[in-house]
Amino acid sequence: MQGSSKMSPKKADMKDLFHVIHKVPSGDSPYVRAKHAQLVDKDPEAAVVLFWKAINAGDRVDSALKDMAVVMKQQDRAEEAIEAIKSFRDRCSKQAQESLDNVLIDLYKKCGMLEEQIELLKRKLWLIYQGEVFNGKTTKTARSHGKKFQVSVKQETSRILGNLGWAYMQQTNYIAAEAVYRKAQMIDPDANKACNLSLCLMNQGRYDDARSVLEDVLEGRISGPDDSKSKNRVLELVSEIHSLQTVSDMQSPPAQVSSDLEEAIVHGLDLLMNEWTPFRSKRLPIFEEISSFRDQITC
Repeated sequence: MQGSSKMSPKKADMKDLFHVIHKVPSGDSPYVRAKHAQLVDKDPEAAVVLFWKAINAGDRVDSALKDMAVVMKQQDRAEEAIEAIKSFRDRCSKQAQESLDNVLIDLYKKCGMLEEQIELLKRKLWLIYQGEVFNGKTTKTARSHGKKFQVSVKQETSRILGNLGWAYMQQTNYIAAEAVYRKAQMIDPDANKACNLSLCLMNQGRYDDARSVLEDVLEGRISGPDDSKSKNRVLELVSEIHSLQTVSDMQSPPAQVSSDLEEAIVHGLDLLMNEWTPFRSKRLPIFEEISSFRDQITC
């Protein structure tokens, strides 16, 4: 009697359990072997080589390119990862482009490439504006650390604006950062962005305005994911404002917000919106809401 080539149910179950535990796909393709090298063998060099093979073989190119870039970033090869994405993203599906953009933003941060980061964040806002990210809906399914969750257009727009504001802060362009943070707070306010907005104002010597922003958090009008941590940070900033203002008062009269500065803030908002102006008929309702911000500033 010939032996059976079929795997016993027990061994099959164990094999399936292995893939579940290690979160690796089954099979023997280049992509599967790359994931095994990455997650099981903990061999990033081998993983990168196999991810390249997967891309060249057309094997799960969407995932292979993104995963390879992540491994390269962990190896401090961020510049190589950026070039890889730029060179091969045209082989990926339309559905993969947004996640590749997210990886690129992280890589730009790693490399200190602020201009590139800012331009990509603006492009992501433009895509949301056109309705391409949410397909005209108010929510979409997102994934983080292997878990799926629902994110609203307001949350995503505010998150990207927050990242854009932080990039401007790294450039010490506090007027542009302030304009973007204010817009983000209009859409989906939170304590972290309130603190960053306050920092923008502090760096402009506008201590009363900075304190006013923080009062919204202290009085519970704005909350954060960790309220206790947020309030501790707010209290630290309030104390810093008090110290800075005391020194400023001793050195010179309180700085006033000039009409030129106010115009600069409005101009910064206009610049951000101008890219979207030709597509007004397509934009989602949230962009109609934030376009009224100019009127609120100039009142």
